[in-house]
Amino acid sequence: MTSEDPTPEASEWIYFIHPLRPDFGDTMTDEESAVWKEHFERYQRLLDEGTLILAGPTLGSVNTGIFIFEAPDEDAARAIMEEDPVIARGFAQGELRSFRVSLMRGRG
Repeated sequence: MTSEDPTPEASEWIYFIHPLRPDFGDTMTDEESAVWKEHFERYQRLLDEGTLILAGPTLGSVNTGIFIFEAPDEDAARAIMEEDPVIARGFAQGELRSFRVSLMRGRG
């Protein structure tokens, strides 16, 4: 926690992935599709490493993605978000927030 930000450091984080246009999931170009494939493969690696808790997109005309994960601090969390290929290459915008998983099936 800093004097400018009263939010305590969290080990759990969420970032929202905002594609740049409506109906993005149904209108991807071949180039966009290739980058989103890299994005998914990265998520799979982060899941296998134990960093990813949950990820997926909203359905319908607004395809906001969510990525809930663990990181030791905000700098590390921001780096994970900014290294997402779709954000790093400008195909989506990321929005990072600290998060607390309070209830989750299978997690006591």
